[in-house]
Amino acid sequence: IDGLKGELMYRGYDIAYLAENKTFIDVAYLLLNKELPNKKQYDEFKLELKKRSFIHEGMMKIFDAFPDKAHPMAILQAAVSALSAFYFDHLNMDKPEEYHEMAMRIIAKIPTIAAFSYRFSRGLPIIYPNLDRGFTENFLYMMRSYPYEHVNLRPIEVKALDTVFMLHADHEQNASTTTVRTVGSTHAHPYACIAAGIGALWGWAHGGANEGVIRQLEQIGSVENVDKYIARAKDKNDPFRLMGFGHRVYKNFDPRAKIIKKAADDVLHALGIDDPIFDIAKHLEKVALEDDYFKSRNLYPNVDFYSGIIYKALGMHLEMFTVLFAIGRLPGWIAQWKEMRQGGEPIGRPRQIYTGAKERAFVALDKR
Repeated sequence: IDGLKGELMYRGYDIAYLAENKTFIDVAYLLLNKELPNKKQYDEFKLELKKRSFIHEGMMKIFDAFPDKAHPMAILQAAVSALSAFYFDHLNMDKPEEYHEMAMRIIAKIPTIAAFSYRFSRGLPIIYPNLDRGFTENFLYMMRSYPYEHVNLRPIEVKALDTVFMLHADHEQNASTTTVRTVGSTHAHPYACIAAGIGALWGWAHGGANEGVIRQLEQIGSVENVDKYIARAKDKNDPFRLMGFGHRVYKNFDPRAKIIKKAADDVLHALGIDDPIFDIAKHLEKVALEDDYFKSRNLYPNVDFYSGIIYKALGMHLEMFTVLFAIGRLPGWIAQWKEMRQGGEPIGRPRQIYTGAKERAFVALDKR
């Protein structure tokens, strides 16, 4: 990341180039192997992911154990952690094939686990992977389909979600990535490390921010109320803050936001959705891009603002927003975990400055 220039690169490739010309599978391969795949490598990688997309049938008991309406992130984290019990491999980092097997397995299975988590949480019948479909299309199929019914998946929908996955794939040392690396430094099982990263991602200040955007748009209620909330956001004495604006690293426009804005506009136009939420979002966006208060503080709409809009346009329920983020971020987590392990980093051990009481004399219990 170059926060001042507003640039994001994956292994030397500009994110705009990747989003325009490649797929999420290309990006996953790039992060794991340091190079983009050629056609043969791409086809083999895609086939391997398809073959590993089914999960062990014994894991179905895990889903059954959760109460109705359990949050899909809770189910996802538990199920990913359980992968280390069903596929407990003592990895030898000197053998590339072992690392490859681990990485392929979890990347292939997490969309299935995510879709199952959603279906179980809503009491819907489980839909197994369809090996005739691509990675992102297959996930949408498992989310939307019903037994013995045709499901209509438009290419524009698949492309939009695939783009969001690409934009989320890696983003330097954010909270969840740092969590994965820190847990990995203990030599914990890699699936346990990923489960820890999922837990960190769940927070509303991190992966849950896109869910917060939609909730805030619902809170605003109508376009007529936007100016009132804008005024509150400008009032330094009002604790209210607009969700989905600005970024801690990018001091310019978030480069991912430029890409995802186009994807959001394309999806809304193609699907012809009439929802007042999107009218509010467009008005907020217009104000932020034109208002001197926002421009002077670089408070532009960020990737969370637009990803929430795309997810809602695709018919995703709010609880699934962070789950989708986890699917996209997974290749980056694994690549970071591998770099940390192969680099021989010592166990993570931050220090802290103690500001409490100094050395004190012990007082017997009956004298206190």
